[in-house]
Amino acid sequence: MVANVPLVSVDLVIEHDGGVFLGKRENEPAEGEWFVPGGTVFKNEPRTDAVHRVANEELGEAVVIDDCLGTYEHFYETADVDGVDSKHYLATAYRCHFERDDPEIVGDDQHSDFRVFTPPFENHHRYVQRYLDDC
Repeated sequence: MVANVPLVSVDLVIEHDGGVFLGKRENEPAEGEWFVPGGTVFKNEPRTDAVHRVANEELGEAVVIDDCLGTYEHFYETADVDGVDSKHYLATAYRCHFERDDPEIVGDDQHSDFRVFTPPFENHHRYVQRYLDDC
């Protein structure tokens, strides 16, 4: 599937403490980059349900969806699938905030660190920068 069709995903642009919450990725695509949490949408799963699932799985915290920023295309010249050399995502980005004022981030094996980045937003991965420009 990854070799022939785009992956449908959601990305969470989480506003927190006057900035945006990003995680340092430990896997492809965008390994080593500060990126928004996100993940693929499962079959028969509404995208907004995927947002809540991803927040709980990747961060251990609930989020409130404030706005849908739209759907973006992401193209990567790498993939973590044997025999596949690229990935194409159709990512719908949602502007969110944590349900709790003082979240206790649990994290997962996809991220080595989490941090809030405050404006001015500069030198981020080009796909993250697009989200930040559209907020």
